[in-house]
Amino acid sequence: MFDGTDHQYFHHGEKGTHPVWNSRLFNYGKNEVLHFLLSNCKYWLDEFRFDGFRFDGVTSMLYYDHGIGRDFTEYKFYYDGNQDDDAFTYLFLANRLIHELQPGAITIAEDVSGMPGLAAPIADGGAGFDFRMSMGVADFWIKTIKDKKDEQWHVGDMFYELTNKRRDEHTISYAESHDQAMVGDKTILFRLLDTAMYDAMDIFQQHLTVDRGIALHKMIRLLSLATAGDGYLNFMGNEFGHPEWIDFPREGNDWSYKHARRQWHLADDANLRYQFLNAFDAAMVHLAAEESIFDHRPHAVVQDVDNQLLVFKRGGLLFAFNFNPATSFDHYRFPADAGKYVTRLNSDAACFDGFARTNDEIPHFTIYDNSHHYLQLYLPARSAIVLMKEVQGYRSKSRKG
Repeated sequence: MFDGTDHQYFHHGEKGTHPVWNSRLFNYGKNEVLHFLLSNCKYWLDEFRFDGFRFDGVTSMLYYDHGIGRDFTEYKFYYDGNQDDDAFTYLFLANRLIHELQPGAITIAEDVSGMPGLAAPIADGGAGFDFRMSMGVADFWIKTIKDKKDEQWHVGDMFYELTNKRRDEHTISYAESHDQAMVGDKTILFRLLDTAMYDAMDIFQQHLTVDRGIALHKMIRLLSLATAGDGYLNFMGNEFGHPEWIDFPREGNDWSYKHARRQWHLADDANLRYQFLNAFDAAMVHLAAEESIFDHRPHAVVQDVDNQLLVFKRGGLLFAFNFNPATSFDHYRFPADAGKYVTRLNSDAACFDGFARTNDEIPHFTIYDNSHHYLQLYLPARSAIVLMKEVQGYRSKSRKG
Protein backbone atom coordinates (compact mmCIF):
# COMPACT_ATOMS: atom_id res chain seq x y z
CA MET A 1 0.00 0.00 0.00
CA PHE A 2 1.00 3.66 0.05
CA ASP A 3 2.83 3.34 3.37
CA GLY A 4 4.80 0.28 2.31
CA THR A 5 2.67 -2.21 4.26
CA ASP A 6 -0.21 -4.50 3.29
CA HIS A 7 -2.43 -3.18 6.04
CA GLN A 8 -2.63 0.60 5.66
CA TYR A 9 -6.41 0.39 5.41
CA PHE A 10 -6.86 -3.16 6.62
CA HIS A 11 -6.31 -5.24 9.71
CA HIS A 12 -2.81 -6.58 10.17
CA GLY A 13 -1.97 -10.26 9.66
CA GLU A 14 -4.57 -13.03 9.45
CA LYS A 15 -7.25 -10.71 10.80
CA GLY A 16 -6.95 -8.68 7.61
CA THR A 17 -7.96 -11.47 5.23
CA HIS A 18 -11.36 -13.16 5.03
CA PRO A 19 -10.86 -16.90 5.58
CA VAL A 20 -13.51 -17.92 3.03
CA TRP A 21 -13.61 -15.12 0.46
CA ASN A 22 -9.85 -14.42 0.51
CA SER A 23 -10.65 -10.70 0.37
CA ARG A 24 -9.06 -7.94 2.47
CA LEU A 25 -10.88 -6.70 5.58
CA PHE A 26 -11.07 -3.01 6.39
CA ASN A 27 -10.06 -1.75 9.81
CA TYR A 28 -13.08 0.42 10.53
CA GLY A 29 -11.35 1.86 13.59
CA LYS A 30 -9.02 3.97 11.42
CA ASN A 31 -10.20 7.46 10.54
CA GLU A 32 -8.61 7.13 7.09
CA VAL A 33 -10.81 4.11 6.36
CA LEU A 34 -13.94 5.90 7.52
CA HIS A 35 -13.10 8.95 5.40
CA PHE A 36 -12.43 6.78 2.35
CA LEU A 37 -15.65 4.73 2.63
CA LEU A 38 -17.91 7.62 3.57
CA SER A 39 -16.55 9.73 0.71
CA ASN A 40 -17.46 6.87 -1.62
CA CYS A 41 -21.07 6.98 -0.42
CA LYS A 42 -21.16 10.73 -1.07
CA TYR A 43 -19.49 10.31 -4.48
CA TRP A 44 -22.13 7.93 -5.83
CA LEU A 45 -24.94 10.11 -4.49
CA ASP A 46 -23.51 13.35 -5.92
CA GLU A 47 -22.02 12.21 -9.21
CA PHE A 48 -24.42 9.49 -10.29
CA ARG A 49 -27.56 10.54 -8.41
CA PHE A 50 -27.92 7.14 -6.75
CA ASP A 51 -31.12 6.87 -4.72
CA GLY A 52 -30.07 3.99 -2.49
CA PHE A 53 -27.47 1.45 -1.43
CA ARG A 54 -27.58 -2.25 -0.66
CA PHE A 55 -24.80 -3.10 1.78
CA ASP A 56 -23.53 -6.58 0.96
CA GLY A 57 -21.91 -8.95 3.46
CA VAL A 58 -22.92 -6.99 6.56
CA THR A 59 -22.73 -10.14 8.70
CA SER A 60 -19.05 -10.48 7.84
CA MET A 61 -18.50 -6.91 8.99
CA LEU A 62 -20.36 -7.16 12.27
CA TYR A 63 -18.58 -10.17 13.80
CA TYR A 64 -14.90 -10.88 14.33
CA ASP A 65 -15.48 -14.46 13.15
CA HIS A 66 -17.66 -13.12 10.28
CA GLY A 67 -20.55 -15.30 11.40
CA ILE A 68 -18.97 -18.33 9.73
CA GLY A 69 -20.49 -21.61 10.86
CA ARG A 70 -22.69 -19.96 13.45
CA ASP A 71 -26.43 -20.31 14.01
CA PHE A 72 -27.83 -17.20 15.68
CA THR A 73 -30.59 -19.03 17.53
CA GLU A 74 -30.46 -16.98 20.73
CA TYR A 75 -30.15 -13.27 21.45
CA LYS A 76 -27.05 -13.85 23.59
CA PHE A 77 -25.09 -14.56 20.41
CA TYR A 78 -25.56 -10.93 19.37
CA TYR A 79 -23.91 -9.61 22.53
CA ASP A 80 -21.14 -12.09 23.39
CA GLY A 81 -18.12 -9.87 22.71
CA ASN A 82 -17.67 -11.18 19.17
CA GLN A 83 -19.09 -7.97 17.66
CA ASP A 84 -16.96 -5.43 15.82
CA ASP A 85 -18.08 -2.12 17.32
CA ASP A 86 -15.99 -0.17 14.82
CA ALA A 87 -17.87 -1.77 11.91
CA PHE A 88 -21.23 -0.98 13.51
CA THR A 89 -20.08 2.62 13.99
CA TYR A 90 -19.17 2.86 10.31
CA LEU A 91 -22.58 1.54 9.26
CA PHE A 92 -24.26 4.07 11.55
CA LEU A 93 -22.18 6.90 10.08
CA ALA A 94 -22.82 5.74 6.50
CA ASN A 95 -26.57 5.70 7.04
CA ARG A 96 -26.52 9.10 8.70
CA LEU A 97 -24.45 10.59 5.86
CA ILE A 98 -26.59 9.06 3.11
CA HIS A 99 -29.87 10.22 4.63
CA GLU A 100 -28.58 13.70 5.39
CA LEU A 101 -27.32 14.17 1.84
CA GLN A 102 -30.33 12.50 0.22
CA PRO A 103 -33.33 12.27 2.59
CA GLY A 104 -35.23 10.13 0.11
CA ALA A 105 -32.44 7.58 -0.34
CA ILE A 106 -32.98 3.96 0.72
CA THR A 107 -30.41 1.79 2.45
CA ILE A 108 -30.74 -1.99 2.74
CA ALA A 109 -28.62 -4.32 4.86
CA GLU A 110 -27.79 -7.87 3.80
CA ASP A 111 -27.32 -9.61 7.15
CA VAL A 112 -27.92 -13.30 7.66
CA SER A 113 -27.45 -13.16 11.44
CA GLY A 114 -30.51 -11.06 12.22
CA MET A 115 -28.60 -8.54 14.37
CA PRO A 116 -31.25 -6.57 16.32
CA GLY A 117 -31.39 -2.85 15.64
CA LEU A 118 -29.69 -2.96 12.28
CA ALA A 119 -32.79 -1.57 10.58
CA ALA A 120 -33.89 0.54 13.53
CA PRO A 121 -33.70 4.37 13.44
CA ILE A 122 -30.50 5.99 14.64
CA ALA A 123 -32.53 7.98 17.14
CA ASP A 124 -33.57 4.68 18.74
CA GLY A 125 -30.02 3.37 18.95
CA GLY A 126 -30.09 1.48 15.65
CA ALA A 127 -27.72 1.50 12.70
CA GLY A 128 -30.24 3.44 10.63
CA PHE A 129 -30.86 1.11 7.68
CA ASP A 130 -34.29 1.56 6.11
CA PHE A 131 -34.65 -2.15 5.41
CA ARG A 132 -32.95 -5.45 6.09
CA MET A 133 -32.95 -8.40 3.74
CA SER A 134 -35.15 -11.30 4.85
CA MET A 135 -32.47 -13.77 3.82
CA GLY A 136 -34.02 -16.85 5.36
CA VAL A 137 -36.80 -16.87 2.74
CA ALA A 138 -34.55 -17.72 -0.23
CA ASP A 139 -32.68 -20.29 1.87
CA PHE A 140 -35.97 -21.90 2.89
CA TRP A 141 -37.13 -22.31 -0.70
CA ILE A 142 -33.86 -23.84 -1.87
CA LYS A 143 -33.79 -26.32 1.02
CA THR A 144 -37.41 -27.24 0.36
CA ILE A 145 -36.86 -27.82 -3.36
CA LYS A 146 -33.60 -29.74 -2.87
CA ASP A 147 -34.40 -31.85 0.18
CA LYS A 148 -38.14 -32.56 0.15
CA LYS A 149 -40.50 -34.37 -2.15
CA ASP A 150 -43.55 -32.40 -3.26
CA GLU A 151 -45.73 -34.42 -0.90
CA GLN A 152 -43.57 -33.29 2.05
CA TRP A 153 -43.94 -29.54 1.57
CA HIS A 154 -45.23 -28.36 4.96
CA VAL A 155 -47.48 -25.29 4.66
CA GLY A 156 -47.23 -24.58 8.39
CA ASP A 157 -43.45 -24.34 8.20
CA MET A 158 -43.83 -22.30 5.04
CA PHE A 159 -46.04 -19.65 6.60
CA TYR A 160 -43.89 -19.45 9.74
CA GLU A 161 -40.59 -19.09 7.90
CA LEU A 162 -41.94 -16.51 5.47
CA THR A 163 -43.64 -14.33 8.12
CA ASN A 164 -41.17 -14.69 11.00
CA LYS A 165 -39.95 -11.09 11.07
CA ARG A 166 -39.50 -8.49 13.78
CA ARG A 167 -42.30 -5.95 13.79
CA ASP A 168 -40.00 -3.06 14.71
CA GLU A 169 -37.77 -3.40 11.63
CA HIS A 170 -38.66 -3.14 7.95
CA THR A 171 -37.70 -6.14 5.85
CA ILE A 172 -37.37 -7.00 2.16
CA SER A 173 -38.28 -10.53 1.02
CA TYR A 174 -37.15 -12.31 -2.12
CA ALA A 175 -37.73 -15.79 -3.44
CA GLU A 176 -34.20 -16.25 -4.75
CA SER A 177 -31.00 -14.30 -4.29
CA HIS A 178 -28.53 -12.89 -6.76
CA ASP A 179 -26.10 -15.64 -5.74
CA GLN A 180 -28.46 -18.23 -7.25
CA ALA A 181 -28.12 -16.55 -10.61
CA MET A 182 -24.33 -16.58 -10.52
CA VAL A 183 -22.03 -19.30 -11.79
CA GLY A 184 -21.95 -22.40 -9.61
CA ASP A 185 -25.54 -22.14 -8.43
CA LYS A 186 -29.03 -22.47 -9.89
CA THR A 187 -32.14 -20.32 -9.95
CA ILE A 188 -35.43 -21.71 -8.66
CA LEU A 189 -36.72 -22.52 -12.14
CA PHE A 190 -33.42 -24.13 -13.13
CA ARG A 191 -33.66 -26.42 -10.08
CA LEU A 192 -37.27 -27.26 -10.88
CA LEU A 193 -36.71 -27.94 -14.58
CA ASP A 194 -33.04 -28.87 -14.88
CA THR A 195 -32.21 -29.91 -18.46
CA ALA A 196 -35.82 -29.42 -19.58
CA MET A 197 -34.96 -25.71 -19.60
CA TYR A 198 -33.06 -26.30 -22.83
CA ASP A 199 -35.45 -28.36 -24.93
CA ALA A 200 -38.96 -28.28 -23.47
CA MET A 201 -39.89 -24.62 -22.93
CA ASP A 202 -41.65 -24.12 -26.24
CA ILE A 203 -45.44 -23.82 -26.41
CA PHE A 204 -45.80 -26.64 -28.94
CA GLN A 205 -45.30 -29.49 -26.50
CA GLN A 206 -46.59 -30.49 -23.08
CA HIS A 207 -43.94 -31.61 -20.64
CA LEU A 208 -44.71 -32.86 -17.11
CA THR A 209 -41.49 -31.51 -15.62
CA VAL A 210 -42.05 -28.10 -17.17
CA ASP A 211 -45.72 -28.04 -16.12
CA ARG A 212 -44.72 -28.77 -12.53
CA GLY A 213 -41.88 -26.26 -12.56
CA ILE A 214 -43.92 -23.42 -14.00
CA ALA A 215 -46.77 -24.03 -11.54
CA LEU A 216 -44.46 -24.06 -8.52
CA HIS A 217 -42.40 -21.12 -9.77
CA LYS A 218 -45.53 -18.96 -9.84
CA MET A 219 -46.71 -20.16 -6.44
CA ILE A 220 -43.33 -19.71 -4.76
CA ARG A 221 -42.92 -16.16 -6.02
CA LEU A 222 -46.51 -15.19 -5.19
CA LEU A 223 -46.25 -16.58 -1.67
CA SER A 224 -42.92 -14.82 -1.12
CA LEU A 225 -44.44 -11.52 -2.22
CA ALA A 226 -47.70 -11.99 -0.33
CA THR A 227 -45.91 -12.71 2.97
CA ALA A 228 -43.12 -10.12 2.57
CA GLY A 229 -42.66 -7.70 5.42
CA ASP A 230 -42.31 -4.29 3.78
CA GLY A 231 -41.03 -4.88 0.26
CA TYR A 232 -40.23 -7.47 -2.39
CA LEU A 233 -37.02 -7.84 -4.38
CA ASN A 234 -36.36 -9.52 -7.70
CA PHE A 235 -33.00 -10.18 -9.31
CA MET A 236 -33.03 -9.26 -12.99
CA GLY A 237 -34.40 -11.98 -15.21
CA ASN A 238 -35.69 -14.20 -12.40
CA GLU A 239 -39.19 -12.86 -12.95
CA PHE A 240 -39.45 -14.98 -16.10
CA GLY A 241 -37.18 -17.83 -14.99
CA HIS A 242 -34.05 -16.84 -16.88
CA PRO A 243 -32.06 -19.98 -17.75
CA GLU A 244 -28.48 -20.60 -16.79
CA TRP A 245 -26.37 -18.10 -14.87
CA ILE A 246 -24.38 -14.91 -15.00
CA ASP A 247 -20.61 -15.29 -15.16
CA PHE A 248 -18.40 -12.31 -15.79
CA PRO A 249 -15.07 -12.62 -17.62
CA ARG A 250 -12.40 -13.98 -15.27
CA GLU A 251 -9.35 -16.17 -15.31
CA GLY A 252 -11.41 -19.23 -14.33
CA ASN A 253 -13.51 -19.07 -17.53
CA ASP A 254 -10.67 -17.95 -19.78
CA TRP A 255 -12.08 -14.40 -19.78
CA SER A 256 -15.20 -15.47 -21.60
CA TYR A 257 -18.18 -13.17 -22.16
CA LYS A 258 -20.50 -16.07 -23.03
CA HIS A 259 -22.58 -15.88 -19.86
CA ALA A 260 -22.10 -12.17 -19.11
CA ARG A 261 -25.61 -11.31 -20.21
CA ARG A 262 -29.33 -11.60 -19.60
CA GLN A 263 -31.40 -13.07 -22.44
CA TRP A 264 -34.33 -10.65 -22.32
CA HIS A 265 -35.57 -11.81 -25.71
CA LEU A 266 -36.75 -15.10 -24.18
CA ALA A 267 -39.60 -13.36 -22.36
CA ASP A 268 -40.66 -11.67 -25.60
CA ASP A 269 -40.67 -14.82 -27.73
CA ALA A 270 -44.28 -15.85 -28.36
CA ASN A 271 -43.15 -19.42 -29.01
CA LEU A 272 -41.65 -19.89 -25.54
CA ARG A 273 -43.33 -20.36 -22.16
CA TYR A 274 -41.14 -17.77 -20.41
CA GLN A 275 -43.64 -15.14 -21.52
CA PHE A 276 -46.28 -16.54 -19.15
CA LEU A 277 -44.00 -16.39 -16.12
CA ASN A 278 -43.18 -12.81 -17.03
CA ALA A 279 -46.87 -11.92 -17.33
CA PHE A 280 -47.72 -13.55 -14.00
CA ASP A 281 -44.91 -11.75 -12.21
CA ALA A 282 -46.05 -8.40 -13.61
CA ALA A 283 -49.65 -9.11 -12.58
CA MET A 284 -48.80 -10.08 -9.00
CA VAL A 285 -46.52 -7.08 -8.47
CA HIS A 286 -49.18 -4.77 -9.91
CA LEU A 287 -51.81 -6.26 -7.59
CA ALA A 288 -49.59 -5.88 -4.52
CA ALA A 289 -48.93 -2.24 -5.37
CA GLU A 290 -52.53 -1.46 -6.26
CA GLU A 291 -53.85 -2.89 -3.01
CA SER A 292 -50.94 -1.60 -0.85
CA ILE A 293 -50.54 -4.98 0.81
CA PHE A 294 -47.42 -3.92 2.72
CA ASP A 295 -49.58 -1.59 4.81
CA HIS A 296 -51.02 -4.72 6.45
CA ARG A 297 -49.73 -7.89 8.08
CA PRO A 298 -50.66 -11.40 6.84
CA HIS A 299 -53.00 -13.39 9.09
CA ALA A 300 -53.37 -17.15 8.73
CA VAL A 301 -56.87 -18.52 8.15
CA VAL A 302 -56.09 -22.16 7.28
CA GLN A 303 -52.87 -24.15 7.63
CA ASP A 304 -54.02 -27.59 6.53
CA VAL A 305 -50.75 -29.51 6.74
CA ASP A 306 -52.19 -32.90 5.79
CA ASN A 307 -53.76 -31.59 2.59
CA GLN A 308 -51.03 -28.97 1.94
CA LEU A 309 -53.48 -26.07 1.82
CA LEU A 310 -52.66 -22.58 3.03
CA VAL A 311 -55.14 -19.69 3.27
CA PHE A 312 -54.39 -16.27 4.74
CA LYS A 313 -55.63 -12.69 4.66
CA ARG A 314 -53.63 -9.57 4.00
CA GLY A 315 -55.45 -6.28 3.90
CA GLY A 316 -58.42 -6.67 1.61
CA LEU A 317 -57.02 -9.71 -0.17
CA LEU A 318 -57.55 -13.40 0.55
CA PHE A 319 -54.80 -15.79 -0.62
CA ALA A 320 -55.42 -19.53 -1.08
CA PHE A 321 -52.60 -21.94 -2.00
CA ASN A 322 -52.91 -25.64 -2.79
CA PHE A 323 -49.42 -27.15 -2.80
CA ASN A 324 -50.80 -30.67 -3.07
CA PRO A 325 -49.17 -32.18 -6.18
CA ALA A 326 -52.01 -34.57 -7.00
CA THR A 327 -55.26 -33.65 -5.25
CA SER A 328 -57.67 -30.87 -6.13
CA PHE A 329 -60.28 -29.97 -3.52
CA ASP A 330 -63.89 -29.29 -4.38
CA HIS A 331 -66.03 -27.20 -2.05
CA TYR A 332 -63.15 -26.63 0.34
CA ARG A 333 -64.59 -24.62 3.22
CA PHE A 334 -62.86 -22.05 5.41
CA PRO A 335 -64.03 -19.05 7.49
CA ALA A 336 -64.29 -15.67 5.78
CA ASP A 337 -65.93 -12.31 6.29
CA ALA A 338 -69.48 -12.33 4.94
CA GLY A 339 -69.93 -11.05 1.41
CA LYS A 340 -69.21 -11.47 -2.27
CA TYR A 341 -65.67 -12.28 -3.44
CA VAL A 342 -64.14 -11.83 -6.87
CA THR A 343 -60.94 -13.27 -8.32
CA ARG A 344 -58.05 -10.83 -8.61
CA LEU A 345 -55.33 -13.29 -9.60
CA ASN A 346 -55.17 -16.98 -10.46
CA SER A 347 -51.92 -18.83 -11.11
CA ASP A 348 -53.88 -21.50 -12.99
CA ALA A 349 -55.36 -19.04 -15.50
CA ALA A 350 -54.74 -19.79 -19.16
CA CYS A 351 -53.08 -16.41 -19.68
CA PHE A 352 -50.40 -17.54 -17.22
CA ASP A 353 -49.89 -20.96 -18.83
CA GLY A 354 -52.22 -22.66 -16.36
CA PHE A 355 -54.86 -25.30 -17.01
CA ALA A 356 -57.83 -22.93 -16.51
CA ARG A 357 -59.58 -25.33 -14.14
CA THR A 358 -61.74 -22.57 -12.65
CA ASN A 359 -63.92 -19.85 -14.13
CA ASP A 360 -62.58 -16.61 -12.71
CA GLU A 361 -65.57 -14.61 -13.90
CA ILE A 362 -67.84 -16.37 -11.43
CA PRO A 363 -68.08 -14.55 -8.06
CA HIS A 364 -68.03 -16.43 -4.76
CA PHE A 365 -70.53 -15.80 -1.97
CA THR A 366 -70.07 -16.77 1.63
CA ILE A 367 -72.49 -19.20 3.23
CA TYR A 368 -73.79 -18.98 6.78
CA ASP A 369 -73.59 -22.12 8.86
CA ASN A 370 -73.62 -22.72 12.59
CA SER A 371 -73.22 -19.02 13.43
CA HIS A 372 -70.20 -18.56 11.13
CA HIS A 373 -69.61 -17.37 7.57
CA TYR A 374 -67.62 -19.56 5.18
CA LEU A 375 -66.30 -19.56 1.64
CA GLN A 376 -66.39 -22.76 -0.38
CA LEU A 377 -63.88 -22.95 -3.21
CA TYR A 378 -62.58 -25.36 -5.78
CA LEU A 379 -58.81 -25.39 -5.24
CA PRO A 380 -56.95 -27.19 -8.05
CA ALA A 381 -53.69 -28.98 -7.32
CA ARG A 382 -50.54 -26.86 -7.53
CA SER A 383 -52.33 -23.57 -7.89
CA ALA A 384 -52.94 -20.32 -6.05
CA ILE A 385 -55.83 -17.89 -6.18
CA VAL A 386 -56.23 -14.39 -4.79
CA LEU A 387 -59.74 -13.18 -3.96
CA MET A 388 -61.04 -9.82 -2.87
CA LYS A 389 -64.25 -9.00 -1.10
CA GLU A 390 -66.33 -6.76 -3.31
CA VAL A 391 -67.69 -3.82 -1.36
CA GLN A 392 -70.47 -1.45 -2.37
CA GLY A 393 -69.19 1.18 -4.76
CA TYR A 394 -66.08 -0.81 -5.69
CA ARG A 395 -65.53 -3.23 -8.51
CA SER A 396 -62.35 -5.11 -9.21
CA LYS A 397 -60.23 -3.38 -11.87
CA SER A 398 -58.09 -6.26 -12.99
CA ARG A 399 -59.48 -9.74 -12.73
CA LYS A 400 -57.20 -12.34 -14.17
CA GLY A 401 -58.57 -15.52 -15.69
